[in-house]
Amino acid sequence: MAKGTEPLHNIDVAEMRAALASRILTLAQSPGEHVTAIPGLSLFRRIEPTACQRVFYEPSLAVFTQGRKFLNVGGTEYECDDSSFVLSAIDMPVQSRVVQASEKVPLLSMLLRLDMGIVREVLSREDLPDVQSTSQRRGLVVGETTPELLSACDRLIQLLHSPEDIPFMAPLIHRELVYRILRTPQGERLRSIATRGDLSHRTARAIAWLRTNYTKPLHMEELAAIAQMGVSTLHHQFRALTTMSPLQYQKQLRLQAARERMLTGGIDASTAAYEVGYESVSQFSREYSRLFGQPPIRDIKTLRDGIGSATQVA
Repeated sequence: MAKGTEPLHNIDVAEMRAALASRILTLAQSPGEHVTAIPGLSLFRRIEPTACQRVFYEPSLAVFTQGRKFLNVGGTEYECDDSSFVLSAIDMPVQSRVVQASEKVPLLSMLLRLDMGIVREVLSREDLPDVQSTSQRRGLVVGETTPELLSACDRLIQLLHSPEDIPFMAPLIHRELVYRILRTPQGERLRSIATRGDLSHRTARAIAWLRTNYTKPLHMEELAAIAQMGVSTLHHQFRALTTMSPLQYQKQLRLQAARERMLTGGIDASTAAYEVGYESVSQFSREYSRLFGQPPIRDIKTLRDGIGSATQVA
């Protein structure tokens, strides 16, 4: 049997990882994020370690093929290397740092922002197999890539060499990637958050509302009504998914947004504070320093000098 027709479990997984890394390296020829012609797909190349950075992961699948980084979620640290994928089923605040990357051996990864409509479509199929789930309840989980997952990722990236195939083939491979993730123990998080009526799904509705309305005052009774659960139940479920309370989550949203506005829009700290919902500039400065480690003006200068990025996600 020719190698190209071998069952995936007979093919060297290390070779598959190396082949996927080679494709990313060819397409991402400079450091940073490379947005592709495939909707939701970005490729990343990092050439040096970074300090700890606070970022938000959107609902997405990130697959690492080379290098190493650490993610910290609510005090729990996860190692991501060339065998890892990261599944974020909700918008998650994360501390991230690259620990192994160089010009010669860069950190290489791909990130696909998940279409939750496609996720629900796949979940609606009666022939979707059940799998053993993990006890992990958080909205972000780390797992080990399978040959089937690597194969689908490779075929998705190959579409970049035939742009005319992207409109038809990319959504099909997106569905396959969702299916492959749902077949892993980590896929249970995605399954519960996408399943209407599940407590995780209802909590995700509250999280989505906060993401859109973070500048507004937070009233827990209103947020609980959006989630269709009691206030105490929402607090419990919210902490289980995000490791923080709704108020802490809103603060991080506001501070991240203010940081991005100052960095890319050139506005001052006072303007940014009021734009994201703060009524007190001094409170904004205190909470900003507590989250990012230094006052707004100094932090933005550090970012502009190239030491960090407010938007890194993979």
